[in-house]
Amino acid sequence: MVYIGVDLHRKVSQLAVLDETGATLARHRIPSERAEFLRVFGELEPAPIEVAFEATYGWGWFADLLADAGVAAHMAHPLATKAIGAGRVKNDAIDAATLAHLLRTSLLPEAWIAPPEVREARRLVRMRVALVRIRSRLKAQVHAVCADAGVAVPGSDLFGRAGRTMLDDLALPGVTGRRLAAHLRLIDTLGAEITDADREISRLFRHDPRVERLLPIPGVGLLTAATVVAEVWDVGRFPSADKLCSWAGLTPTERSSADHTRRGHISKQGSRWLRWIMVEAVSHLADPGLRAFAAPIEARRGRKIARIALARRMLTLCYYALRDSTGCRAYPVLRPTSPAVTVRSPYGMASS
Repeated sequence: MVYIGVDLHRKVSQLAVLDETGATLARHRIPSERAEFLRVFGELEPAPIEVAFEATYGWGWFADLLADAGVAAHMAHPLATKAIGAGRVKNDAIDAATLAHLLRTSLLPEAWIAPPEVREARRLVRMRVALVRIRSRLKAQVHAVCADAGVAVPGSDLFGRAGRTMLDDLALPGVTGRRLAAHLRLIDTLGAEITDADREISRLFRHDPRVERLLPIPGVGLLTAATVVAEVWDVGRFPSADKLCSWAGLTPTERSSADHTRRGHISKQGSRWLRWIMVEAVSHLADPGLRAFAAPIEARRGRKIARIALARRMLTLCYYALRDSTGCRAYPVLRPTSPAVTVRSPYGMASS
């Protein structure tokens, strides 16, 4: 068996090759190109190969390369690889050798390598969220332009029918008018892209049985359910709901020694997209049962902490809905129906 540690970078990567005894067979510093990696792997044949690399920026193509080449891949969790982060001397060569040694001794803290279809689903829902955030920034700029020009905003929605008619007819001088027109064009373009993303999300997820089990939960619409499914995908990876909440960064940090235990804020480590969508889903929740759960926490600790506690409660319900074929016990699936084609926001309303 040959063990390879790869310190993967965008342009140049470092490789360390070890045998079963831990002896170094080779060290390579090569361009981060498919042909170069395949050349190194080919030089080591016919010995079986296992490769360890860290979950770094843009790791997907390398995982696909290893899968296509039939090489056993192991992705290390960067925060859990303490042998690298706590080293007194740290460089690419040492990092690659450390990964190889951890793999050889079965001490590598591994992360789940999401298959290509999972990464595609995540990319779709994350792109939709990113587009909405960009559009929101542009709308804020339009509000700022109107405020600076002393323009009164009709009604509560500047981008409703009446407000948009007013903006299109607004004649502001010079650069201000041209910038306003540019913002409106960009908002319209992003709106079309968001609509296309909504259709794609609907096509991909509307018949997914996992989504059907999530939809009865209050505050969960198709967009929320699609995000949860894309981020979690295989709920069997988590032995309990607490493990899933920990992976989403919704559990508090803890420092314990003897009889003293000190808990801090939530860790915010793991899937920030899953954590965000859960907090958004409970922000305007009206379900009396879940609100009753959050009320005493809000009275003791305040609204923000109560919202985080409610988001964790919501994710716990999602865990059981994904795990059990009939949905979670509190909000079961009453009949096998497909979710509506219209993509809904985290609040259960049609998105704009």
